[in-house]
Amino acid sequence: MMPNIDPRTLKTMMTRMGIKSTDIPATRVVIEGLDKNIVIEDPQVLSIEAQGSVSFQISGRVVEEAKAIEKVEISEDDINTVKEQTGIGDEGAVRKALEETNGDIAEAIIKLKGG
Repeated sequence: MMPNIDPRTLKTMMTRMGIKSTDIPATRVVIEGLDKNIVIEDPQVLSIEAQGSVSFQISGRVVEEAKAIEKVEISEDDINTVKEQTGIGDEGAVRKALEETNGDIAEAIIKLKGG
């Protein structure tokens, strides 16, 4: 930051400029991504409020975790229901639509009907 400035003086200067900072006690911070999670262990979290917006400064030991891909179970009844409702006889296409919609039958029907 600024060399040779006492932290208390810095905090006072920030307060005069309308910047409010608060330490947040935390044991772990998780940032959930699409394909992985970023985990900050033993974090030091600082909330900074200025001009109506809040931002966070986080430091600590960073660990990346791969997300587990959940496999949706698709039953024959689900496939038959979608086939009946759409008139599509291709089981592979129906199964693919159900997998893409995480097993949501209504969404798979709409997807296959082009709606």
